[in-house]
Amino acid sequence: MSASEALSRAEELLARVEAARQRLEGTDDPEVAIEILQELSDLAKQVDAEIERAKAAAEADAAGA
Repeated sequence: MSASEALSRAEELLARVEAARQRLEGTDDPEVAIEILQELSDLAKQVDAEIERAKAAAEADAAGA
C-alpha cells in the first residue's frame, strides 16, 4: 500500500469518526453512548494503524529514491 493510499484510508476513517461524534452528541441514551464510544475507540486505532502504514510507505519510498 502506498503512502497516499494509507492517508486516503485514514481520511475516510476520520470522516467516520466525525459521524460517530455527531451521533454521540445527539444521544441521551447511556447504552448508545457507550456503544458509540467503543466505535470511536476502534476507529481511532484504525486511523493510527493507517498513519503508521503511510509513514512506513513514505520512509520506504524515501529510502528507495
